[in-house]
Amino acid sequence: MTSYERFSNALARKPVDMLPVCISPWGATVERWKREGHIAEGEDVAEHFGQDLRMAGWLNSCANLDFQPVVIEETEETILTLDGNGATLRRHKLHDSTPEHVDFVVKDRKGWAEHIKPHLMHTDRRRIDFEGYRNAKRFAAERQRFFAWCGLAPFEQIHPVCGHENMLMGMALDPDWVKDMVMTYADFTIRHLEVLFAEEGKPDAMFFYEDMGFKNKPFMSPSMYAEIVQPGHKKLFDYSHDLGCKVIVHSCGYVEPLVPGLIEAGMDCLQAMEVKAGMDMPKLFELFGDKIAFFGGIDVRVLIANDRAAIDEELERKIVPVVKGGGGYILHSDHSEPPEVDHETMHYFIDRGREIAKKAATEAGLMIN
Repeated sequence: MTSYERFSNALARKPVDMLPVCISPWGATVERWKREGHIAEGEDVAEHFGQDLRMAGWLNSCANLDFQPVVIEETEETILTLDGNGATLRRHKLHDSTPEHVDFVVKDRKGWAEHIKPHLMHTDRRRIDFEGYRNAKRFAAERQRFFAWCGLAPFEQIHPVCGHENMLMGMALDPDWVKDMVMTYADFTIRHLEVLFAEEGKPDAMFFYEDMGFKNKPFMSPSMYAEIVQPGHKKLFDYSHDLGCKVIVHSCGYVEPLVPGLIEAGMDCLQAMEVKAGMDMPKLFELFGDKIAFFGGIDVRVLIANDRAAIDEELERKIVPVVKGGGGYILHSDHSEPPEVDHETMHYFIDRGREIAKKAATEAGLMIN
């Protein structure tokens, strides 16, 4: 099977010849592997590991594209800036991390209406990475890789504007305001994607990033999700399905209570399933395996430990029930891979994952030769 066929079958919960694979090493991880001589300068890391998926797209959702970021404070390790969303954020300069939320101009409906929404009501071609999308799509076609547009969905577009605290307080105290933000960003995304796809062609799938949980709890209740966020998701997912594209949703944190609503909105595949946050793929498969495919769910901490016995145990526990149960699965860790992960460990993870899956599928009579 080609990568395209393999990935398509996994998303459709159909048999494959071997598991499709995706990796997400940090930039610092790739630099380490280069220093050690495993990756050549300029080498495509995804191709190095035989990744079946190619992604590109990523709209620029910053509200005011003409605003020049202002450096407020800078040290050897961090930089504090005011950006075009009116957000004051502190970022680390020496390693990859989520920026610290310091302050926001937008804290309520009035701030949103004055400072952000007017910038999002019209199409601006500067927000679209035509060249990056075009090149990645061509690359995928030449190598018969599966190709997905990837980018942010409303929850991930809103918090850079007002911060998680103001957004979540808004859900409780002014839900119509947050719903307006959700629907504005959904419309904003579709409007720009219509331009991109009209000129460069549609992808095979849509990959939406939407981190809606933290440890052991989602950021909102299922009822709040249904009332406020789901309408925007449904609009985006319906648009994707109308194009003939499957919908993959990435969500870090504990989001199990939100999965039924995501499925109702049209999600075809759940990605990440962060173990340390409380997500458990075998349980999720038992609950939802007849409705969606799964992507990830392997505890990245066993990769960080570079312990092959622990990797085997984790792969056996997570993959075998899904594969034997006839589910769709794409091999990936439950997070991006930090610099502690050895190059040899990544190869072992991929090879053993495929071996274990092939054995389980063969025993269940589900493997394509």
